[in-house]
Amino acid sequence: MIASLRGIVLSTNAGTVVLEVGGVGYSVSTLPSESSRYAAGQEVFLHTSFIVREDAHLLFGFETEEALATFDLLRSVSGVGPKSAQAVLSSMSLSDIASAVITENDAAFRRVTGIGPKTAKLIIVSLAGKLTKPAATESINSVDAANGSAGRAVAEATAAVIEALLGLGYQERTVAPLVNEISNGIQTTNRNELLRAALARLGTSKPVIGSGE
Repeated sequence: MIASLRGIVLSTNAGTVVLEVGGVGYSVSTLPSESSRYAAGQEVFLHTSFIVREDAHLLFGFETEEALATFDLLRSVSGVGPKSAQAVLSSMSLSDIASAVITENDAAFRRVTGIGPKTAKLIIVSLAGKLTKPAATESINSVDAANGSAGRAVAEATAAVIEALLGLGYQERTVAPLVNEISNGIQTTNRNELLRAALARLGTSKPVIGSGE
């Protein structure tokens, strides 16, 4: 079990950092927001999760124990693998995750690429009561301050349009990033407007039955 690493950065590349520890180079999958700050020659300490599979040995690293603990909690949810758990942490802050769970806002998780409606609901159910109250309180305050009611309304409209497109038979891996991109651009709470824009971008492409979850 590799619980942590302290070493010198040899290289970084799109969410991966190679740390030299005692003459051995360890390839560690990290959050892009963290690895983008690292430079060759810098000393870095990471809390790690070492996952052994039949086809691979995977090493994930995080700057804080809280991030690692949340990563492990997410992996405990049925249907959430290490890559999906890392995607959630790359897209949402720890306070955002706590807030979404406490307020049962599964739409927040559906906006993460690779997380479908069923898995998003499972995350809410499985993590209920497992996040500390201070983290949840901080999360709610943080989200309210940063986004306000208007931001939440935009998020709800985005989630509703994604769900509508899934109902039409489009795959989630196609429509989720597209709708999020459009929503971030026009910042509208009008669901019909957002749906029309998404359908226009999808053009004549035919939906494929299944959410891709």
